Parts: sequence; structure tokens; C-alpha cells
Amino acid sequence: MEIIESIEDIRLQDPPEEEFTSADLTWIKYGTSEHHDDVALIPYDRVDSFIIGECSIAECPTRFHIEKGRKRTRGSLTSYNSDEYLEYRLYWCSFGPENYGEGGEILPSRRYRINTRNRAARPQSMRGCTCHFIVKRLYARPSAALLIYNDRRQHVNKSGFVCHGPLDRDAIGPGAKTVPYICDEIQQQTMALIYLGIPEENILQNHIESVQRYCGSNSKVSMSASEYVRKMGLIIRRSTHELDLDDQVSIRLWVEKNKKSTFIYQDASDTDSFILGVQTEWQLQQMIRFGHHSLMAADSTFGIKKLKYPLCTLLVFDSRHHALPVAWVITRSFAKQDVSKWMKALVDRARSIDSAWKINGFMIDDAAAEVDPIREIFRCPVLFSLWRVRRSWLRNIVKRCHNIEVQREMFKRLGQIAYSIWGGVDSVDVMEEFIQDFVDQTSFMQYFKACWVPKIEMWFATMRSLPLASQEACGAIEGYHLKLKLILYDDSHLGSLQRVDWLVHKLNTELHPSFWFDRYADETDSFQTVKADYIASSSWHRASQIPENAVIFDDKDCLFAKVIRQKDPSQTHIVWNPGSDFSLCDCSWSLQGNLCKHVIKVNMVCSNSGQDHRPSMSFQSFRSIILSLWQKPMDDSVALDQSLAWSNQMLDQIQRSVELDNSNGVSNIVKKLPLKWTSKRGRTSIGHPSSMLGLPSHLKKSSRSVAIKKNRKKKRLTMLS
Repeated sequence: MEIIESIEDIRLQDPPEEEFTSADLTWIKYGTSEHHDDVALIPYDRVDSFIIGECSIAECPTRFHIEKGRKRTRGSLTSYNSDEYLEYRLYWCSFGPENYGEGGEILPSRRYRINTRNRAARPQSMRGCTCHFIVKRLYARPSAALLIYNDRRQHVNKSGFVCHGPLDRDAIGPGAKTVPYICDEIQQQTMALIYLGIPEENILQNHIESVQRYCGSNSKVSMSASEYVRKMGLIIRRSTHELDLDDQVSIRLWVEKNKKSTFIYQDASDTDSFILGVQTEWQLQQMIRFGHHSLMAADSTFGIKKLKYPLCTLLVFDSRHHALPVAWVITRSFAKQDVSKWMKALVDRARSIDSAWKINGFMIDDAAAEVDPIREIFRCPVLFSLWRVRRSWLRNIVKRCHNIEVQREMFKRLGQIAYSIWGGVDSVDVMEEFIQDFVDQTSFMQYFKACWVPKIEMWFATMRSLPLASQEACGAIEGYHLKLKLILYDDSHLGSLQRVDWLVHKLNTELHPSFWFDRYADETDSFQTVKADYIASSSWHRASQIPENAVIFDDKDCLFAKVIRQKDPSQTHIVWNPGSDFSLCDCSWSLQGNLCKHVIKVNMVCSNSGQDHRPSMSFQSFRSIILSLWQKPMDDSVALDQSLAWSNQMLDQIQRSVELDNSNGVSNIVKKLPLKWTSKRGRTSIGHPSSMLGLPSHLKKSSRSVAIKKNRKKKRLTMLS
């Protein structure tokens, strides 16, 4: 836009409306190329109409107070420029410039008078609004007023966020900060319902019921709750992921706005890689609750081909052994120093709440993942999950090979390659034999040679060196991965996949509320439909609902097993290669590459039948580790003692876990524990051990009375302070 250097070149504007705003004026750049402002020239007698219009904007209603003011008398200047003022007033939004909100700064005392009649109603409502403009009554033209707007963004704070009005997410309604009953639980519940698209009438009814549990039935409370839900819905509907057209600036603004939900942020530069770690307070609570003395898993490298930066999700297993996301890390760097950086930040955050927080194991699903930072920072064993390998192989077999019988045989042979790690044969020889036998399947072989042959030895080495996770854990991680994929890869948002602010927005507004609502419905025993869907979302749980008599094996060679459908007993599903981690079912869910309930149920029956079925890969991995400890040389006595102690401790923990999982309650296990007799402690007074045991009876009474008087005196002093 052209910069005008003279007031005489600016035309006078007089909008016909009785009250008008800055949007009704044409703003011009005035000044020099080094410093210029947005200005407009209006009649001086229309200044009040402009101020009233600016106060009445629907998106940000406010008042303006005079922050500074100066005057001159006519004839006081012998020489002057065209922009000299006769009257000068700086109008500032009454929600600023101070910020009395959370994290705000209070300006030092002013040396000048402030017009307090137009201030905001309460001091705590001042939220650092930067909206202000200058009105100059021109010395050369007293009938004209020059309006100067340094920044015409409507009512934002220094970080660039809307800080008051209906679009302000931190101050919903004039009394939001003083309403005690809208606690975090109610707010989370209401936001989750709005994000999930529940009708507003149902949300309002549920919100009022929650509020009345704290405040009782009250018409004023119900009216305030109704207003709260309406404004919350308005804010969420108008929210957008694009805080700025530049994605890098937009995500920087989001981090500034959501410091409580960000545990690490490193902007991209010539020397540093982009790292963003997102974890809400609810996720932090769940990580401490379900991760302590339990397992944590990583769904890594999600969206490496589609998203601007790959997404890594850290998961814990909740009370129903479902994978629950407790942190998201967005970065392209998998270097050891960067992984150590965000892992340390995550652990430090958890231990700032619970200093004793510790996990028992960390599952990875990528053979190229850095293991050293996990062992150094989490100080726990590392396990390997095969769900990504199994899913990738099965999906590409079904996609690239159209003969069902060939599909079954190829998947079985790929399983033999994986099982050969513990079979005493060379895995490379088994793989080469597989490639020769299926050389006619050109489409799959091109994929296999390009994607897996160059790195297959790395995957085999990882599978040999690390314990393997069970099918239940693999199914839980896969279930989360599928839900994440369903939400993020929506066709209507494919144009935004290269923006980080869009990814963060989707995680916080769709994925997070979904998991929060599932846990809430389960723990409060409300929303029975949601609870039932949440419980049934695990393939392992669905498999446990199938009775064992519904599984029928082939009597000859156990080449396949039939699973009778529960809804229609006349139909069955066939599971080929039963008892193996690489079993294949003919149901639609399995043919999409997923671990289905029929495969899990058949493998459950195989492991409990006592027949000659191949044990699972996780059990073979466990047995291999135990045997390697047992085969320590006898002359290495210290190492043997340490291995024996570690093995006994691990076996004891496994037995207790299995017993707890199979029992109906903790009380049944507690009854079996041996009794521990302890000596009876002496009675104490004021928190100190009693020293009156050897005193005569008359001295004991006097000592007790003195102690009681001292105790009463301390209580009185405590009440006064």
C-alpha cells in the first residue's frame, strides 16, 4: 500500500451511519517508510460516534478510557506541521493495558490521572488488551480529527490471542472466574460433549445435573449454567487452527497460549530440529496413575509420509488394558540427543507431581528406535512390539495378491521367517527360500525387496535382543493406531495435513475428548452406550466373550480352526495356521490387516489346550531370555548369583500378576498372604515417643496434664495465626 507523507493528501471521511466503527472507514498508511501508522480523517464532531461504535462491536463489546490526554490553546504555536494537535487523546480498551489474569503482569503506578468512570467493572477483568487508538484534533484544522491505529487487530493481548468477549476461551461470561461449581471435571465433560457433536439440549441437561450436584437445585444456577454451555459452544464452533497464515508462527502462538499443555517446545533452526511435546493435565494424571509400576508404549512414526512432521504417541494401559494416549510428540528428528531431550522433559514433569513415579517397561514398535535414552531416563527394560510388522505384511499380501490360498500360504511362511529366530536355523536362508517359492508374486516381492530385505537383519537383531510384547498389548496399540488414523485422515481435511497447527488442533479437539469421555463413562458408570462401545473396542476383550466350545479344530493336522459366530450360529469363520502369531482369518477385519478376535480366541484355546501347538513368540522370547541367564558359566559366580536373583524376582512378579488377573478381587489374594507380627509401639504425645514409661504414677498424671496444656496452647496459636 502507498505511504502518504502529508495530511493534506488524506481525504475527509464522514460515514452516513449514526454510529460507525473502524471497519466503516478506509485506512491509509501515513508517515515514512521507516515508521508509518494506519490513519483516517473524520469530522471532529463525529469522534463520539466512532468511539460508541467501537465499543458496540458484537465480537468484542467493551469500553474505552482515556489513557493519556494533552491540550494546546490556539495561538500557542508560531510554526507548526500539518499533523500537530490542538487536542490529543489516547483511548485504550478498558480490558487493558494491565493484565490481572493468570500469568499477567501489572504495570507500575502511573504518574498521570486515569479516567476511572469508563474502566472495566472489576479490576480482575483487565486482561492485557492491546487495542488502542489516538484521536488528534488538528491544530491547523480544528474541525477535523485524525484517528491513528497502530494495530487494528481486534482486542488481542501481547501474544496475539483474543483476551475478552465471547471469543475469549479463558473468560467465559463476566462471572466465569468466580463460579466455584464449574470445576475441571465438569468443564472437561462439557467440552468433550460439544467436540463430539452431542446435541446442545442433551449437553445442557447433563451440565445442569452436574452443577446441581454441587449447588443444589436453583433457578439462578441453572440459568448461569445454560449461559455457560451456550458461550462454550459458541467459542468452540468459532475456534480455528489457523492462528496465523504462517504455520510456524501459528504453532508458536498456540504454544504461548497453551503453556500448561506443552511439556517441550523447540523451534526449527539451522542447528535445532522442530520438537513439540503436547500433554494436557488430564493426560499427565493418567500417565502417573496407569504408568506407575506398569508399562508404557510408543506408537511411533505415524504419518511419516503424509504429515509435515511425524507423530509419536506415548501410551499407557488403563484399567481395562486399553491403550490410552498420555502424550504426543511431533518431530522429524530421531537423533539420540533430541529423543533424550523430550523424554527427559516428560519424565521430569511426571516426577514433579510424584517423585517416586517409575514404569516397569517401555514398548517400542520400530527397530530403528533409540533404546539408550529409554534405559538411561526411564531406567526400565525395553520390550519390542511386532504389531507393525504383522500389520504391514498382512495388508500388503491382501492388497497385492488376489488368490486366497496363496495369501494364506505366504503369510504362514512369513511367520516361519519370524519364528526361525528361535528355531536354530538361519533366518536369511528361510527368507531366501520364501522369495524363491513365491517369485511369481511380482507385486508383493517388489514391495518386500524394496522395503524389508535391506533392513530385515536389523529387525531380526532387535527381536533377538529384546523381549517381545504379547498379543494383548499389540492389539491394544493397534486399536489406538486405527482410531488415530480414522480421525486424522478425514477426506475433508487432507489439504491441512502439512500444517502442524491443524494436527495439534485435531488431537486436542477430537482425539483427546474421545478418550476422556470413554474413561469418564466407564468410571462413573454413566452413558451406558458409550461405556459398552469403549469396553468392546478391544479385540482381546471381544475374544474373551467367545466361549471355548465355539472353537472347533481340524481333526487331522490342525491346519485350521472354525469359530462359530455368536449372532448367527449357522455361520463360521476359518482361522488358518492356528496357534501362531501369524494366523489369518477370513473375516473382513482380519483381511484389512488387523488382529481380529477370532485369531486371538483360537490362540487362547491353543495355549490352554495342552496339545502340541507352537507357543507364542512372546513366550519363546521369554524362554530364550531365561535360558540365556541359566546358561551362565559356573566359574562366574557373582554374575550367576545376580542372574538367579533377577530371575526369581521376575518370576515372582509374573506369578503375582497372573494370580491377580485370574482372581475375582484383591481380597482373595490378601487372605493368602502370611501374617507379619510387629511389636506394639508405645503411645505418643504430640507426635513424640512417650518417655513416661518408667515414672511413678503420680508423676505420670502431672506429665500428662502438662502435655495436654501444651497441646491446647499450640491449637490456640494455630487458630490465631
